[in-house]
Amino acid sequence: MTNKNLYENYMKIFLEENSKVNLISKNDEKYLWEKHIFDSLAISKFFDKYNPKAETVLDIGTGGGFPSIPIAITYPKIKVTAVDSIGKKIKAVLAIADKLRLENINPICSRVENLNGEYDIVVSRAVSSLKNICEYALPKLKKDGYFIAYKSKKAHEEIAEAKTVLNKYKAQVIDIIEYELPLEEILVRNLIIINKK
Repeated sequence: MTNKNLYENYMKIFLEENSKVNLISKNDEKYLWEKHIFDSLAISKFFDKYNPKAETVLDIGTGGGFPSIPIAITYPKIKVTAVDSIGKKIKAVLAIADKLRLENINPICSRVENLNGEYDIVVSRAVSSLKNICEYALPKLKKDGYFIAYKSKKAHEEIAEAKTVLNKYKAQVIDIIEYELPLEEILVRNLIIINKK
């Protein structure tokens, strides 16, 4: 199955699950590709620029499986752990992954601080302020790993607020990759790239 067919299939399955569990709002369903999948795949801009030797990714607060499922589809060699504390959301992510026969994703219902292990890349999209999420993400990063936070246009303000936490974990913002969602209205998004030394 080509990536295009896989994504079409994924969207169909996602909408079926969304009718049972509210993963995204009904208004957002018609923008599933633009606002959620395309946004999740912005990580490809990071991969293209930094070409990291990544074998493992942790997605904190995966919700309906963003960005974990699009990452698992696009990068089949990467093992993706998707964590969320809400059981019904993880159940839906499991159902979607099963129907897509994705073998490289492991959805876990847990709080992130209860997870063992460290990861090459940690991602988080639409979860909390950068300052708060860094407290959970940075301890889970391997040395020289990357934390990628998906953020709105207020990225610079959030970075300023997170300075103390970044210093605490010997981490620094090395890049902000800006992109726009393919919508009629201009929606600017940012990937904040943080490296842990």
